Amino acid sequence: MIAIIDYGVGNLFSLSRSLEAIGEESVITNDAETIQRAGKIILPGVGAFGDAMDKLKENRMDELVKRQAALGKPLMGICLGMQLLFEKSLEFGEHGGLSLIPGTVRPIGDVIDPGLKIPQIGWNALRKTNPYYILKDVKEGECVYFVHSYWADTAPEYIIADTEYSARLTATVANGNVCGCQFHPEKSGNTGLRILKSFAQGEMNI
Repeated sequence: MIAIIDYGVGNLFSLSRSLEAIGEESVITNDAETIQRAGKIILPGVGAFGDAMDKLKENRMDELVKRQAALGKPLMGICLGMQLLFEKSLEFGEHGGLSLIPGTVRPIGDVIDPGLKIPQIGWNALRKTNPYYILKDVKEGECVYFVHSYWADTAPEYIIADTEYSARLTATVANGNVCGCQFHPEKSGNTGLRILKSFAQGEMNI
C-alpha cells in the first residue's frame, strides 16, 4: 500500500486515481501510523516552498518523512514535493527543506533564455542521465507534463533525467531510496503511469 501524504498542498485526487488505474492500492492520509505501515510513500505538492514546509512542520510530518526515508522506505516527491526533498529553496527568501538530497532549489529565470515563459508549462522530453528503477520503462525522449518556476540545482550523480528549456533543467532525481519528479506523472499520460507503476512495483537495484 502506498501512502499519499496529505498536508494541505497538492492535487491528491488525480494522483490516487492514477494509482488506481494501474491497480495499486493507495491511501490519502496525514496519520502517522498509517504512513509508517505503508510500503511506500508519495509526497505531492503545489504552491510555495516555504508554505509547504510550514504545513509539514505543523504536525511534525517533516520529521516523520525523514525517519521513514532513513529506514529505507521508498519515497517519491512530485513537483513541489520533489523540491522539498532538497536542502533549501530560494523561493521568496531562503527556506530549509528536508535535506534528503543535496542541492538548492533556484528560479528557472536565472538560467533560461530571457523571454521564455515562466512558469514552464507543458510537455517536455526527458533525457535520461543515470539509471534508476522508476525510469526503467521510459524510453529516451518521452514527454511528460511540467508546471514549474523553480528547478533543483544538484550534483549530476543525483540527476536521473533532465529536460531542455533553453537550459538543462533537472526533471527526475534520486538518492538511494528517495526519488522525485519535477513533472507530474499523474498528468503525463501513459509515460507517467509507467513511472508510477515502476515506483510502486520496482526495486531500487534495477
